[in-house]
Amino acid sequence: MLAQLPDPVVMIARQAGGVRIHTFVAAFTGNNIANATHIVESENSLVLVDAQFLAPYARRFRAYADSLGKPIERLYLSHRHPDHWFGLGAAFGDVPVHALFETATFLKEHGEDSRSDHWKLGDLAPDRVVVPQGIAEPGEYRIDGVRYELSKVTETEVDYHLLIKLPDLRVCFAQDLVYSGTHLYLTRDMAHWTRVLEGLLTSEYDLFMPGHGLPADKIEVARNVEYLAAARQAVADGLTGAAFQDFLVRRYPERRCTGIFDIYLPRLFGDTRDY
Repeated sequence: MLAQLPDPVVMIARQAGGVRIHTFVAAFTGNNIANATHIVESENSLVLVDAQFLAPYARRFRAYADSLGKPIERLYLSHRHPDHWFGLGAAFGDVPVHALFETATFLKEHGEDSRSDHWKLGDLAPDRVVVPQGIAEPGEYRIDGVRYELSKVTETEVDYHLLIKLPDLRVCFAQDLVYSGTHLYLTRDMAHWTRVLEGLLTSEYDLFMPGHGLPADKIEVARNVEYLAAARQAVADGLTGAAFQDFLVRRYPERRCTGIFDIYLPRLFGDTRDY
């Protein structure tokens, strides 16, 4: 199965003061949704952000991390959507995983439900659920000399989202607060999500590591704001389902990964459970 999947994109997005930021992006093609995971490489250790979705990509991400020749100090899980934590069970069961309390609780209570709901993935899904044991409390921390600022963002693309900033490098791990070059996973909290993005636009940060797509700048953050505005107007105009999707695909032909619509439309306009 691994050989049948398109190759990921792997790059170093920033290097400063002995710290390198790596990004690993799964394929944009087919039904893939360009999941992006990242590594902060400092002098003596690695900190990872998210774990990929499909098991083969998770294993390749782990292999890339291992190739750097430094121990993985921890992996931060940004939120509870399975395309960010499924890879834990495939390749990171031996790594300390840290997440918000709400995210860890969700995986403990509903992780198996989510894994079962994705049975169609077959061997692309993990064979077990890894529940984070470390709680990522908001605040400032130093890991191997690198300053991290953690904060909790609520009611955006997901109910609880961990935002990770490296202020000395002006890097923000926005994950699913920012979609880079792909269609967004939309929720009913688009207005508040917009306000969060507007805050990023006026911040000192200039590199935004997304949850989908390639590393982004403030121009892409602004494009996300505009996308949300257009989607909110479409909802206000009464567009739903296929008509809503057609509107966004026509308005943003440059954005990729239309498979995201199949995932979120039943939740945005219906009552499909959010696992």
